[in-house]
Amino acid sequence: MSESEVLARVESGVGRITLNRPKALHALNRAMCEAMTAALLAWRDDDAVKSVLIDHAGERGFCAGGDIRMIAESGAGDASEAKAFFLVEYRLNHLMFDYPKPITAIVDGIVMGGGVGISEPADVRIATERTTYAMPETGIGLFPDVGGGWFLPRLPGQTGVWLALTGARLKAADTVFLGIHSHYLPADALDAFRLILAADPAHPVDVADGLEADPGEAPVEAHLEAIDRLFAFDTVEEIFAALEAEGSDWAAAQLATLKTKSPQSLKVTLRQLRLGATLPSFAENMALEYRLGGRVVRTHDFQEGVRAVVVDKDNTPNWSPADLSGVSEADLDRLFAPLPADQAWTPLQP
Repeated sequence: MSESEVLARVESGVGRITLNRPKALHALNRAMCEAMTAALLAWRDDDAVKSVLIDHAGERGFCAGGDIRMIAESGAGDASEAKAFFLVEYRLNHLMFDYPKPITAIVDGIVMGGGVGISEPADVRIATERTTYAMPETGIGLFPDVGGGWFLPRLPGQTGVWLALTGARLKAADTVFLGIHSHYLPADALDAFRLILAADPAHPVDVADGLEADPGEAPVEAHLEAIDRLFAFDTVEEIFAALEAEGSDWAAAQLATLKTKSPQSLKVTLRQLRLGATLPSFAENMALEYRLGGRVVRTHDFQEGVRAVVVDKDNTPNWSPADLSGVSEADLDRLFAPLPADQAWTPLQP
């Protein structure tokens, strides 16, 4: 493949965007987001482009997230580079969300964080047997951004809250069942999908419908009642207490997982999702996540989470505050506070 980190071209009426940074599991950087944005803008009013297809080179994963080391290094200073990345990335997410032509994302492999941000806005979201989906941000002191505050609370019941707080990893049977992904295709059917799409570029949903296979039973289905009941509270403390009182092995496992996460991130994330559920537009959600992101990356827990998980890989972060009681409503209010108008996130102007 070419050395370019994003390959953009038009083939048979389809605008093709291929992520091409396989050694980093196609983790997004600012230049990649800018290249994708430029392609989408060029194709938006081009009558020769009937739909857009986003996929990736190689077999290791669709997109594992964003350039987390850069974000942490920037957050250790004034966060200006991190905020510049968020501005471009979130504008790309919003451009896709409002795009006038059908977008297909083939999430064949790992799809986390930033990869979720460039696949969830797509009309057709194809999972395969290699798909692993997660929003693991609470484990590194962050929160599920890139539109997580919009998409997650709009999943069935409280499943989005459960996914966001625990960072649970799902395979295709669960993601299709929950509506995170719209179709399941075996990986060996993807070439057929691309071939048929080239013959009918304006109707990717019809093409995916025609090739769709059964991903099997969804393991999450057995836990839906418990998820809806135990994750329905508006404070993390109440969720902890409900899980503790439940007494089941599954509830105990969820609680054990939550106790490894950043207490600050858990509280930020729950408030983010409850707020996101009430917002009238995706753009307002992205503006909320932008002001939150620029502040959270400068906190101790994000710096420590990246150190423990990404840099030193000892997986023993020392969170501060170390427990939920140390994270006050005033702390959260500061992180969520509006930005001055000249610093606030805005969508790309037409």
